[in-house]
Amino acid sequence: MLSKIYSSATYGIDAFLVEVETHCEKNLPGFIIVGLPDNAVKESRERVTAAIKNSDFPFPNKKFTINLAPADVKKEGSSFDLAIALGIMTSSEQLNNSPWFEDTIFLGELSLDGSIRSIKGALPIAAEAKKKGIKRIVLPEECSEEAAIVDGIEVIGISSFKELCLILTGESPATPVKVDKDELFSSVNKYHVDFSDVKGQENVKRALEIAAAGGHNILMIGPPGSGKTMLARRMPTILPPLTLDEALETTKIHSIAGILPREKALITERPFRSPHHTVSDAALVGGGSFPRPGEVSFAHHGVLFLDELPEFKKNVLEVLRQPLEDGKVTVSRSKMSLEFPANFMLAAAMNPCPCGFYSDPTKQCTCSTPQIQKYMAKISGPLLDRIDIHIEVPAVKYRELSSTVVSEPSSTVRARVMKAREVQIKRFSEFKHIYNNSGMGTKEIKYFCSLDTAGMEILKLAMSKLGLSARAYDRILKVSRTIADLDLCHNIQVNHISEAVQYRSLDRELWNH
Repeated sequence: MLSKIYSSATYGIDAFLVEVETHCEKNLPGFIIVGLPDNAVKESRERVTAAIKNSDFPFPNKKFTINLAPADVKKEGSSFDLAIALGIMTSSEQLNNSPWFEDTIFLGELSLDGSIRSIKGALPIAAEAKKKGIKRIVLPEECSEEAAIVDGIEVIGISSFKELCLILTGESPATPVKVDKDELFSSVNKYHVDFSDVKGQENVKRALEIAAAGGHNILMIGPPGSGKTMLARRMPTILPPLTLDEALETTKIHSIAGILPREKALITERPFRSPHHTVSDAALVGGGSFPRPGEVSFAHHGVLFLDELPEFKKNVLEVLRQPLEDGKVTVSRSKMSLEFPANFMLAAAMNPCPCGFYSDPTKQCTCSTPQIQKYMAKISGPLLDRIDIHIEVPAVKYRELSSTVVSEPSSTVRARVMKAREVQIKRFSEFKHIYNNSGMGTKEIKYFCSLDTAGMEILKLAMSKLGLSARAYDRILKVSRTIADLDLCHNIQVNHISEAVQYRSLDRELWNH
């Protein structure tokens, strides 16, 4: 006898339906799985056999051939266990065909005792199921709330294979899972850190505010202990709240990678990722034999913080160029090519020299000029081209550390950032793929960043007197546009240009060295 059960698998950050066909015949006992299964799928034979027996059902002494269609797409993971077990029970006539089998997806990894373990990718699978007109999805209780975020599809959470069999035979009721999205979003921007925690560094806070307002990448240069990491960790607290579409897209990526916290059905806060400098290029941008998203995708709609930037391997930093430029990562293999979204803000930090105390007024630098040149040269020009703001972070003085004055909270800064973002959304409403000032190209800069005579003169003076590189010209104009937006000014003023010039300190350092 033949049975057909629907299941699903993920491909990139999207999902596709898999039809689990089970053929049962009276022959020498056997259990064969075809349809390009990986090792985890092949091993389901042992899991399914034990789970059926430990759920108080006899395992049929027959030959089973299981096909995972479409057969030309590689299947991986253990989420097919539940559908395979149902196929065996149905094809061997231990379980009658249920009306559910026509419009239901079954997902879950079986334990040997018949209980159901959590799976990856519940949210994208539910989204794809709705698109394909599937009425219902049955999956482990642990990830049922995640799938229930998708409207228009019935989600049933189960804890064991026996429980599912009782539901299918009508002996036990099926209770759909409901999720209150408004309640989930009530926790938006409830961060455990705040800008008011940082003592002093008002000029750096201002630079971070400008970076957040215009979506600019930022590089902080300062000695150890000056607060670079502390400031970067508070960057998400001043960014605009995630929209529902952004939250769903971010959650899909985390769900597929299996890093979505169990207590969170939806990511409602902007991600903050801080990989160690020993990270590989595949771990940073994604890859592997069956490509998985990397840190840049986990930081989608959030902040990617690279501490000790020159300590990262050169090839690792170079692979950042495509996602910084395109907002996505393309991973190509001989048999497939996948795209992962990677629209993030880059916040990086570095010491000014190997010892960390170059230009520090209180401590002496022990590095020679060649050592400093070699250290700075680890960051290539093309990568610096994609970082709009360079800001020096000096050591905090005792007077500022001991001060009892409460600094400005993140909520106040965020309000100004959101107003500036609203101005930019209106400005770029007719431009596709440009959402903020950092996304402007040469054509848009020329149109939206026009300067008066006084502005042109001060920019010319800055370029010649401070020895700024040619790459700094467009960056200064874009940052000036953002500063003007924060001031709610239609035109870029001289003071906006003057402030933007101060955020190109590394260009001056490279010129001087």
